[in-house]
Amino acid sequence: MKEEYSQQHRRWYDKDPVLSEAVRTLEETDDQTQIRVALNLIKIIIEHNEAVDDIINAVGSGLDDNRRGRWYDIDTTLRTAMNMLQNCPEDTQKVIAKEMAKMVVDEIKKDDIEDEDGEE
Repeated sequence: MKEEYSQQHRRWYDKDPVLSEAVRTLEETDDQTQIRVALNLIKIIIEHNEAVDDIINAVGSGLDDNRRGRWYDIDTTLRTAMNMLQNCPEDTQKVIAKEMAKMVVDEIKKDDIEDEDGEE
């Protein structure tokens, strides 16, 4: 499922504007939020795919290459979720992108509410 990147799309997730924005927003959240979203993302990817074994095999090979330059490579759970998403079919990525965007926004709102409650 990996494709050559064009000059327009530096990163694999930049091909879809919704996915790109969701990933950018996730990158800017705190570590705990990233982990919660990653765990939910893994669950959603598994629910939306019939070829989970193919995705898991692709993820396994992606983890072996010791890439640590991307922002999501710091945490194993986050890296696994992002690699699973990258290896999903493009139409599945589009569906998951919308769910991911909503999930990220919901987590941020939840964190904001918890912060406000803690300040009182």
